[in-house]
Amino acid sequence: MIQYNKIRCGDCIDLIQTIPDKSINLIITSPPYFQQRSYGGFQKEIGGENEVDKYILNLSQLFHECVRVLKDDGSIVFNMGDKYDKGNLLLVPFRFALSVMQTTPVKLVNSITWVKLNPTPRQFNRRLVSSTEPFFHFVKNDSYYYNINGFLNTSSQIKSKKQNVTNATGKKYFEMINNSNLSDCEKNKAKEALTKTIEEMRDGKIESFRMKIRGLHSMPFGGQEGGRKTQILNNGFTIIKLYGNKIKRDVIESPVETIKGINHPAVYPQYVIQELLLLLTKKGDVVLDPFLGSGTTAVSCKRLGRNYIGFDINPDYCKRAEERLKGINGEEDLREWLL
Repeated sequence: MIQYNKIRCGDCIDLIQTIPDKSINLIITSPPYFQQRSYGGFQKEIGGENEVDKYILNLSQLFHECVRVLKDDGSIVFNMGDKYDKGNLLLVPFRFALSVMQTTPVKLVNSITWVKLNPTPRQFNRRLVSSTEPFFHFVKNDSYYYNINGFLNTSSQIKSKKQNVTNATGKKYFEMINNSNLSDCEKNKAKEALTKTIEEMRDGKIESFRMKIRGLHSMPFGGQEGGRKTQILNNGFTIIKLYGNKIKRDVIESPVETIKGINHPAVYPQYVIQELLLLLTKKGDVVLDPFLGSGTTAVSCKRLGRNYIGFDINPDYCKRAEERLKGINGEEDLREWLL
């Protein structure tokens, strides 16, 4: 039987084999980076391999086990850093992603880019400072759980539903319709659609809109049957309604995190982990981190009401993560004080 909300000390490949098939909702982790730093010098420590192919092979062995223990509607997220060798960027994270896609039955949904707002303050004469890392989101199939509304939903501003609509709203479009080469029938339909759209804006159903008219605006590139390009060709116009929803991009901006009293060489930020937990899990779901390190995944899970399982090969890290967890009283939303 699985013990939830526990940290187990040992080799992750040995420990994950004790977990039953299809029992985990989310696996999220940041493995030791290839030849970047030592995490204790243990015999089985991943990251200290002499060759990048051996490093990818060892990680792939763990990844195969992750796929086995993952529920069919679950997700796997791996965060990895890159490595320069004699001035050559090795593209280690992307080589790993390609390898597991070729050898395991997974799909890559996104490569989510973490943009570090405070990268290491170095200066190079022959290259730029690295300030991003990928979080690869893998799934087994298209039925994965996905709460898009929970992701990066950090705005505390309350917008008025009623928009400030005046007589001037849409005036330029009415003038453009009149001056266009549309037929009289097309002009009437365009004006009716424009009037209706302005009413929707006045009622707070939409935040704003854009209108494109045949012969006056450039045609959209590409597009599918029934899309905006087809509407312009067939009707003479199209209206793009803007609902004010923030575009959910594959980018998370966050500073590199340092935590007082945590002696760990690579602490990934709670903010990034929380956003991915909100996107990919529900309260009560089970989250596994095979490289728990400083305990960030477990801390984020405890704050958000998720169950966690953490592995780490270093007893000191396991002890410090347990101590860090003791300071978490219960569920709380991190976003207010992290932003």
